[in-house]
Amino acid sequence: MSDNSFYLITDSHYVSKQNWVEGEPINNREKGDQIVLKLSPEILDAFIDKIIADPDTPTVLFTGDNVNSGDMTSHYEFRGRLEKLVNAGKKVYVTTATHDYCSPNNEDECFQKGSVRYTETGTEPVEMMLRSGLYEFYEDYGPKQAISVHRESGSYTVKLCDGVRIVMINDNGNGRSHCGLFEDGIDWLKGEFSAAKEAGDYVLLAVHHPVIAPFEAYSHMAHHEMYGGYKDLSELMCENNVRVIFTGHTHVQNIREYKSEKGGSFYDVATISLVNAAGKMRKVTVDAEKGLCDIKSVGIDSLPGVDTGDESLYKYLYHINMPGLAEKVLPVALENFDEFLALSKGGLPVDKFAKHRHLVKFAIKKAMKMKLSFLMKFGKTKKLLTPEQRAYAKSEPLINAVLEILAHIFPGNAPYTPDTVENIVATGAARRLDKLVNRFNIGAVKKLIPPGSSLEKMAQDFLYNNRTGSDDEIVIDLK
Repeated sequence: MSDNSFYLITDSHYVSKQNWVEGEPINNREKGDQIVLKLSPEILDAFIDKIIADPDTPTVLFTGDNVNSGDMTSHYEFRGRLEKLVNAGKKVYVTTATHDYCSPNNEDECFQKGSVRYTETGTEPVEMMLRSGLYEFYEDYGPKQAISVHRESGSYTVKLCDGVRIVMINDNGNGRSHCGLFEDGIDWLKGEFSAAKEAGDYVLLAVHHPVIAPFEAYSHMAHHEMYGGYKDLSELMCENNVRVIFTGHTHVQNIREYKSEKGGSFYDVATISLVNAAGKMRKVTVDAEKGLCDIKSVGIDSLPGVDTGDESLYKYLYHINMPGLAEKVLPVALENFDEFLALSKGGLPVDKFAKHRHLVKFAIKKAMKMKLSFLMKFGKTKKLLTPEQRAYAKSEPLINAVLEILAHIFPGNAPYTPDTVENIVATGAARRLDKLVNRFNIGAVKKLIPPGSSLEKMAQDFLYNNRTGSDDEIVIDLK
């Protein structure tokens, strides 16, 4: 067994089967959360079995939103899975996040005020985990093995192997108002960097909330979803040559590099939610002698006891995600609008759709008929395409490209490279939109664009990986 490797799991959003019965409430919660809640125990078990079957990887990290609704039953069952790993000889290190606790009076400004069980017609309250109880509950899985602990936040440092330390930052903070370390915690982190430097050790960081946004618009439009103080932490990492931070929360598989104007850089390796239809974990191997960090991704192809028929596991679970739901329900709208509303409930704004059913039905019908040539004409990119590409643009439905782009938001690795028709016409359309927005000073759109950016630049985030080439694997030079 090599002690220089580990698995990383984030956003497992575990839900005990004791906390729901089949019905509209749990199904709507699944659609609203965009993750597979009802099969979360089976999914977690399948990944744990995969980890146990790997004799060469002794360490496992869990980085928050371990359960979905902060209820005690799910916490006890989740901790039972951790104990299974420990009994199999694995070292387990855990941090928590805002889905892991509740606050009845919202004094912690957490994600939810109380935990519930989903009945056939609604919900009923169940015993909840308070933020104050998290440290003691998970103390055996990280803090007790740590070489340093920041008790206030619950953050800690462990030795992965000779020459490598992992700092597990517990950033549940005060929930949505500040998901990060406060002044005392920042001082502790600086001390951890100094101690590692003195010992000649490399440092890897793991935290729940993103430090680099997975998309350019994310930090601009959802600032409160970022790690609190992400700009300062970015500079602090560069100053101390900390080259990797593992994050979650966004449920997006994404690898991005930050380069400081003062010099230095690092990679934010964001991992998709374990219970996304395309859920994966990261396998990380560190070569301290060569100063290299090799990161790969590992998924599952089946679930014991779950019959997916002729479909892959991904396709079987795909309808939970927004693109899969849209792919399933949009054609139905043209045939039976009431059925469309019923299928969309919980995932799409059905109340608004119902008020404007004729307009919505008309818009869907027009959207389903549009071809890529619509973007080609709007963006004036016809001259950039070959005759064969123009013919393709005239015959290929635009909705196919839209659904394909949406399908890659969570798993990453968007498919439309600069030489594809989809990229050429979408980029041209975004470029022309930029001109129109600036010419007519359309403030509502300008507010959506980060300073120094454009719709054209933002579009590239969703067309292909123009950053690292792959969101699933990378080798990072720690030196």
